Amino acid sequence: MTSFTFMRMGLIAILGLFITACAGLPSSADMPPASELEAEPYEIGVGDTISIHVWRNPELGQSIVVRPDGYISMPLMGDVKAEGKKPEQLAAEISDNLGEFIRTPEVTVMVTNPLSKEFRNRVRVTGQVGTPQSVAFQPGMTVLDVVLMAGGVTDFAADSRAVLHRQINGEYQSFGLDLEAILTDGDMRTNHSLQPGDVISVPRKQLFRGEL
Repeated sequence: MTSFTFMRMGLIAILGLFITACAGLPSSADMPPASELEAEPYEIGVGDTISIHVWRNPELGQSIVVRPDGYISMPLMGDVKAEGKKPEQLAAEISDNLGEFIRTPEVTVMVTNPLSKEFRNRVRVTGQVGTPQSVAFQPGMTVLDVVLMAGGVTDFAADSRAVLHRQINGEYQSFGLDLEAILTDGDMRTNHSLQPGDVISVPRKQLFRGEL
């Protein structure tokens, strides 16, 4: 068998892997519309300011910032884990613990400055763009908005193979984007509305794909 035959077989194998990989990527048509994705209940995060009110016991109430280790300090109780809990969950836990010291405590917890939400509610664009960005999410933001904020795609971008990664039901799923069609032809079929946490990846051109 000649070296040319070996090279030909190798190219066929690579093309086969490429076709298989493409077939495994969900199309943008499979993406749920933004309006169908329900907002998740807010969870307290590091840096959030929370207000704790104990009915008929104002001396136990306070406004406090969640420490970098995720804890807050409470009178009579000491350190209490706050990070990752919903306000009503934290209120119930504080109420249970205070029950050892006062009679039938009624506790309310409110997030007055959700600083951690700003970090969680961001969208990001990476890869072959002018300046990779992590930007604060704004309602109505689209794929095109974020790509333009990042300075558009570079000359080395395989813009027709861009991918949108979105967390759905706790797991990231990937959907194909055609930035070339959006930017060059004005075809907005994959110019999707974004959700907090979305990540857009723009890969580099590859010679074996015939991308020059």
